[in-house]
Amino acid sequence: MSDSKKDLQDAVPDVAKHVLRDGHEIPQLGLGTYPMDDAEAEALVPEALWRGYRLVDTAVNYGNERGVGRGIRSSGIPRSELFLTSKIPGRDHGRASVRRSLEGTLTRLGTDHLDLYMIHWPNPGVDQYVQTWREMMTARDEGLVRSIGVSNFLPEHLLRLEAETGEMPVVNQVELHPQYQQEALRRFHQEHRILTEAWSPLGRKTDLLQSEWLAEIARKQGRTPAQVVLRWHVQSGIVPIPKSSNPQRMAENIDVFEWELTDEQMERLRMMHTGISGSGFDPAVHEEM
Repeated sequence: MSDSKKDLQDAVPDVAKHVLRDGHEIPQLGLGTYPMDDAEAEALVPEALWRGYRLVDTAVNYGNERGVGRGIRSSGIPRSELFLTSKIPGRDHGRASVRRSLEGTLTRLGTDHLDLYMIHWPNPGVDQYVQTWREMMTARDEGLVRSIGVSNFLPEHLLRLEAETGEMPVVNQVELHPQYQQEALRRFHQEHRILTEAWSPLGRKTDLLQSEWLAEIARKQGRTPAQVVLRWHVQSGIVPIPKSSNPQRMAENIDVFEWELTDEQMERLRMMHTGISGSGFDPAVHEEM
């Protein structure tokens, strides 16, 4: 590693961690890699790791697992210091497909285990997410993955997993930002000790970052609007996974641990909720293959 990269690492902030229900630790903020392709991921993942990111989130359907793996290896950061997440796609749901899909993910990433493996969407119309969950439990027990979770699940899906397998996920990754706060789902998560992780934490395809309320808080804090939003997530006990292809913004996005929003500012952000999804995808009916 060059001296300049080492100096960059020495200057990065420490990222606090949550302890999951299964005892494993997860950084309180990570790098989202959608919609990077392999080439972008290979170039941008090391940039993020040199700036202090230790949680990297990918998925089979992002089409960038090979690039993520190459980026991790070229960064010089030991694998043992990282928290690597991927997700199984809908086309690989079911007893016969999970192991094959997971082995493909591990091969593309160039690692012998995942720190967190998730079901990407429940695909209730296909109705194989319970079988998929059982196979993921087996993979965890065999050491191929350390923790298992889900993405885009509703309480009805989570309760069914518990009823039929005796176990709920440790993480549910969902669309979440100040304009779409998912308060009822977050209360459910808290009751069942499920960590909430946020994709699209900066409100992709919304006008969130143009809010005058947000700009006012950012001015008072001496921060950017994006930093204020990410600090709101962290202060709310949510793990955001912002994506950026700009190294300066990567550095800004992770610089949210040595300052706090006031109670009044947190309340102002809570009042920004509109209940309108930026993606428009409803997990009760959406099918992702």
